Amino acid sequence: MNNLLNVAVELMLLGMGTVFVFLTVLIMATKLMSSLVMRFNLDDKEEPVLSGPSPQALANPAQDGRLIKVIEEAIKQHRNQ
Repeated sequence: MNNLLNVAVELMLLGMGTVFVFLTVLIMATKLMSSLVMRFNLDDKEEPVLSGPSPQALANPAQDGRLIKVIEEAIKQHRNQ
């Protein structure tokens, strides 16, 4: 029984050590890749393209009113189900 317990502890330590080493290498590789991307990305001075509604669409109150009505109708339909 004692021998079986020793083997179990050795196997546990070997598994935990393997996971620890793998995660350490993974973190190092991620940091290295991040620093390389940041180094080579500094040459690109392009502005990021933002997705979403245009400022004209946000400034149009008629669309906002229609959108509010559509949302209210969807909520009513959902509650009636």
